[in-house]
Amino acid sequence: MKKRVISLMLCGTLGAAMLAGCGSSSGSSSTESTASQAGTQAATETASETGTASDSTTESSGAQDNGDYDLTLYSIMTTDPDFDQWLADVEAGTGLNINVIAAPTDSDTRQQKITTMLSTGDSSVDIIEINDEMSTTFKNSGWLVGLNDTVMTDDIRDKFPQGYVSQMITNNDGQVIGVPGYTGYLAFWVNQEIMDEVGIDSIDNKDDFMKYMEAVSDGSRYGYGGSWEKTYVFNEIAQFVNMFGGDYYDWTNPANKEAMEFMHDLVKNNETSLDQLADKYEQMNPKAIDGKYGCWFYWGTGSEYEAADMLGADKIHQAMIPSFTDDGQRYIFTDSWSYVLNAASTHQDAAVTFLKYMADKGGMEASYKYFSRYPARADVAEEVVPDSDPAKEMYSKYASECNVMGRPMLPQTMEFISAMGTIFQSYVRDEITIDDFLTQAQSYVEQYQ
Repeated sequence: MKKRVISLMLCGTLGAAMLAGCGSSSGSSSTESTASQAGTQAATETASETGTASDSTTESSGAQDNGDYDLTLYSIMTTDPDFDQWLADVEAGTGLNINVIAAPTDSDTRQQKITTMLSTGDSSVDIIEINDEMSTTFKNSGWLVGLNDTVMTDDIRDKFPQGYVSQMITNNDGQVIGVPGYTGYLAFWVNQEIMDEVGIDSIDNKDDFMKYMEAVSDGSRYGYGGSWEKTYVFNEIAQFVNMFGGDYYDWTNPANKEAMEFMHDLVKNNETSLDQLADKYEQMNPKAIDGKYGCWFYWGTGSEYEAADMLGADKIHQAMIPSFTDDGQRYIFTDSWSYVLNAASTHQDAAVTFLKYMADKGGMEASYKYFSRYPARADVAEEVVPDSDPAKEMYSKYASECNVMGRPMLPQTMEFISAMGTIFQSYVRDEITIDDFLTQAQSYVEQYQ
C-alpha cells in the first residue's frame, strides 16, 4: 500500500496561517522518547520534516481535492517504517478512507503548527496526535471536542488509568478530550548484576533504597543515576515528591521539602553525581549500560538496553517502584500521546468512528503490533501482548499495584518545567537554600497556572 501522506512543508491545504512562525515550546523529553519507541517524552527526533512523504504528495492532494476521503489524520508516526501497514490495518478495521498529513518531527515546530491550526479554526485536519504538554495547554481552550458521550463513555473511560485520564485529558467541564494512544511508564530500573554483587535482593522501601545507595556508591559508581538536565529533571523531582507523599502543586507541604532534601543528600553523600546536571536520557543511558548506576528512572521498555545486550532479568530490568511512605503506597507516572478531535472538523462522524477504534482492542493491537506502543488499557494489554514481551509482567504490576498518575503540568507547561529545573539545579549545587527553593517553586506554581 502506498503511504498517503502529505508532507507539511509541501502541502498548501493548511493555509498560510498554519505555516507561519515557529516559536519555542517543547515536546518534553520523556513524552517524545516514549512516542518513538517516549517522552517530557520520545526524546530523539531524527527524520526530516519532508521524510518519506514527498513521493506521495500527488496522491494525497488528489484525494483531498476530490473529497474521496473520510477524514484527515495529523500524525507523528509517518516516519515509522511500519506506518503503511498500520494505516492499512486501521482502514480495514474502521472502513474509513484516511488521508494523512505528516506532523513536523521537530517538537517546537510541531507544537506551533498545531497551536496555530486549532486556534485559527482550520478545518483541514480532523484528528490530531498531541502529547501531554499540549493536552495541558489545549484541553480548556474550546478547540477540542469532548468525547464523554461518544467515545470515552463511562464503560470505556473506566478501562484507562484513572489518574492519567483525570489529570491529563479531562477539562474543567469534566469532558475527556482525547484517547490515549499507549501507556508509557516512568519505570524504576535496576542493574541486577550490581544488586547481586552487593547482596541486595530487593528495593522495596526507603530503607532498602538507602542500603543500596551506600553499598553501590564508591566514587566511580553511583547508587542512583538521573537525567537532571533542567527540562528533564522535572520527571524525577515529581516522582520523588510522590514517593514521599507530597503534592507538586503545594510546596508548603512538608513531604515536598523532605523529598528535595533527600535528592540533595544523594549528591552530598556522593550517591549520585552532579555531572548529570547536563544529562538528558541520551547521555544517561550509556552510563547506565556501562554499569555506572545501580538504579534510575526512565521511560520506555528498554530498547536501548536490549540493543546493547544488557536487557534481562540478570542484567538491566524494570523493578517495582519502592514505597517511601508509612502507608505503603506506590506511585508511578504514565504518559501518552492522545488522539483528539478538532472542534473545527467537518468530518466528525468519521472521526468518532476512528476514535472508537483506537480506544478499543483493534486500534490498540495495531499500535502495539506496528509501533510497539504498549496498550493504554490493561485489559487489552493482557489479551494482545504476548508473555514473551519483557515489559508485560512489570507493566501489569504497575497497573494493578501502583497509583498511576499523569505528570503534574500547568498551562504554561515548558516555562514551568524549565523554571523548576533551573532552581533544582541551583539547590543541589548549594547555590540556594532549601527554603529558597520551596519559596520559588510555589511562586512558579502560581505564576504558570
